[in-house]
Amino acid sequence: MPRPRVGERTMTGLSGAVGLLGALLIFVIGAALIVLAGLLFDDGTGGGGAAALVAGLLVLIASFVFLGGLTAVAPGQARVVTLFGRYVGTIRVTGLRWVNPFTNRRKVSTRIRNHETGVAKVNDADGNPIEISAVVVWQVADTAQALFEVDDFVEFVAIQTETAVRHIATRYPYDAHETGQMSLRENADEVTGKLSVEIGARVASAGVHVIESRITRLAYAPEIAQAMLRRQQANAVVAARSRIVEGAVGMVETALARLESQDVVELDEERKATMVSNLLVVLCSEQSTQPVVNAGSLYH
Repeated sequence: MPRPRVGERTMTGLSGAVGLLGALLIFVIGAALIVLAGLLFDDGTGGGGAAALVAGLLVLIASFVFLGGLTAVAPGQARVVTLFGRYVGTIRVTGLRWVNPFTNRRKVSTRIRNHETGVAKVNDADGNPIEISAVVVWQVADTAQALFEVDDFVEFVAIQTETAVRHIATRYPYDAHETGQMSLRENADEVTGKLSVEIGARVASAGVHVIESRITRLAYAPEIAQAMLRRQQANAVVAARSRIVEGAVGMVETALARLESQDVVELDEERKATMVSNLLVVLCSEQSTQPVVNAGSLYH
């Protein structure tokens, strides 16, 4: 983004009470001049009465113009002041203030806002279509940039947020396929951190500060959701089987070691292989095994 050409300048203006008292004082002076003009007309001084009347009317008009400089600033708002198209400053002091009545004072909200993007359908790093949406918490930090650097800073934040969400979604896969690989589903905190940084960089020229961003929806597109679900289930089954086999091998090793150490029975290599096979079948089978009772000798 280009560097901003304008920055916020703080101005306070005069206290609203001072401006109000000044306007009332000017109004009283104008009213007094009009009363004086009436007295002069009654005394037959037409020229002086006309001059006093004109002066009184002008002073009254000036008092109303002076009143136009009163500006109320509510909490969570700021007033951007311009004079004949030139930026003068920003009033952030709350309460009733008085500024040059010929200035234009535009209201800008400085409250914290939320923006939630619509559900976007994009392809992740693996090329799989996914649906993703996010919410961003933001606030106007520089009122001058917000008004003068972009046409509509609210719409600007909305468009740039959606663009950043789409860009982040294409950089990472939905699921990690390698150890240490970042994915959208398993590394949500890291991904949202990068999303906040990217959105902040995109909207900085508009005077907007990004407080936080979060992914609110993340799912495979409906056309591949069932296939990906079966893939996840298969991965889960493989992982569970691997864990079961690992535990079963350890149990078999322990059983053979204890049989040999306690001289319970001596087995040759062939019988050890048979015993290992039987134990693994018993330990790894998903269904209950049917025992076979050997009524003969050890080998028959």
